[in-house]
Amino acid sequence: MAFLDTIRHFFVPAFFARPEVIVPAPPMEYRVRPLTIDHLSEVLRLNLRCFRNGDNYTKYTFDYLLNEPRTISYRMVTPADEIVGFVFVMVNENNAAHLTTIGVAPEHRRRKIAVRLLEHMEQILAKRSVATIMLEVRVSNTFAQTLYKRMGYIVVQRISKYYNNGEDCFLMMKAIG
Repeated sequence: MAFLDTIRHFFVPAFFARPEVIVPAPPMEYRVRPLTIDHLSEVLRLNLRCFRNGDNYTKYTFDYLLNEPRTISYRMVTPADEIVGFVFVMVNENNAAHLTTIGVAPEHRRRKIAVRLLEHMEQILAKRSVATIMLEVRVSNTFAQTLYKRMGYIVVQRISKYYNNGEDCFLMMKAIG
């Protein structure tokens, strides 16, 4: 029976079995730091907590992003160096950027961590003379859309059935610098 449970957990992630109870973390200072392959396992764990609806990246995707020279990635950390947020951006050959993923630990949300990560990333991109950044966001994710709009991103297109479950997304863009 243990063997069958092991196989079942291989195909059905454990986070679906038990809902997470979110208790806000105490107030603290956060710092932006580079995100490298050395942080892979910690980012994987946080990614599963950030994207409980199944849109998480795999270990192989993160491994690719962390080893791809065109990827720029940062993490937000606590004073104890615990990762509570991350951002990944890929810069293409036309010198435009694509926000691949951004996530913040549920207990650290609503503290402007995503804003700080995006602002930091945009400063880095401006120094590299990147002119635009784009991203996709679920049509149902109005919280994220509001954040992006406040930061100057505009909706340029609605893409039908973009996500695995058939949900549409908005393609958003922002001019940098």
